[in-house]
Amino acid sequence: MKQFFGMSQSGNIKEAVRGMGRPQLIMLISNSDQFETHVRELEALYPGIPSIGCIGMSYDIRVVEKGVSVIAFSDGVSVAANVLEEVSVMPVKYIERLERDVQSVNAMQKDTICIDFCTGNDACVLTTIYSVLKRNQISLVGGTGDAGKVSANGRVYEDAVVYALVKNQNGRIKAYKENIYHQMKDYRFIASRTDKANYIIGSLNGQPAKQVYQKILHVTDQEILTQTFKNPFGKLNGDDICIVSIKEVNGNALTCFRQVNDSDVLVLLELGDYKAIVKNTIRMIRQDFPRISAVFSVNCLFRYLLFTENHYMQEYLNEMGTLGNHVGFVGYGEHYNNRFVNQSMTCVVFE
Repeated sequence: MKQFFGMSQSGNIKEAVRGMGRPQLIMLISNSDQFETHVRELEALYPGIPSIGCIGMSYDIRVVEKGVSVIAFSDGVSVAANVLEEVSVMPVKYIERLERDVQSVNAMQKDTICIDFCTGNDACVLTTIYSVLKRNQISLVGGTGDAGKVSANGRVYEDAVVYALVKNQNGRIKAYKENIYHQMKDYRFIASRTDKANYIIGSLNGQPAKQVYQKILHVTDQEILTQTFKNPFGKLNGDDICIVSIKEVNGNALTCFRQVNDSDVLVLLELGDYKAIVKNTIRMIRQDFPRISAVFSVNCLFRYLLFTENHYMQEYLNEMGTLGNHVGFVGYGEHYNNRFVNQSMTCVVFE
């Protein structure tokens, strides 16, 4: 298969699609001001071609912050693109669409991936989608876009998740997740006084959550929001740790980017040697795939900000580019199979 990346920093969709050829799937990454216009223009240029889209930043070896980009797959893929609506209420109401699409592409573990863009309520959405995908052990990679809008097949949706099921007809597919954090000392907390609907942690080990965080890390209220780049929480999930980023201070409580429930066990994380971790991820992918057609990744906004702040973002894109054709987008939360994670990178590799 082939992967195409086209972009326009000025938001010109015709410039972005120049040289795209005959795509079998198009992914649109646009800005909030032009998103709906771009969706209509793209459908007019490529009527009937399966497509999904969201609002956000994208990249290959360059970053597109406010313009528009298109990512296209062609030459040897089978694709079904669709939408599950009412994700804040009952996404399962539309699950038959996904079930039909899994059958239509003859989805299989070794050669099929589900890529999704979501407007919110991610944990519920992923549980719903994965109830279908797990029957055939199909992996999922995706993330949350900005401004509460997504698109599928030429239409704009709010309160929805759009997805593309992609089957590689010429080789394998595998999903990866990269975590650049590890547990800090032996800090361990039981969460309480949580507000699941608003992602609020009220207390940790019976003490106000904000004060616990500040006491350990010696930071002010204002510094908490940048300290989370280096020291997010981690939620234990079997042998894995899901990263929980802090969004804002709410009195003596902390509002996060993912849900925490009463009695959840949390740990405090600290930033590792991210340059070495990235090199290790690349080494692992090379071992698994001697021949790579394409890599599509989702990087968290906080990773982007951290890498940019440390003057590493361009080096990171160059490093990932050594794998071959690497492109992706910057999300507000990353999806990996049935997990909603923060401050992570997820990607899919096509043989």
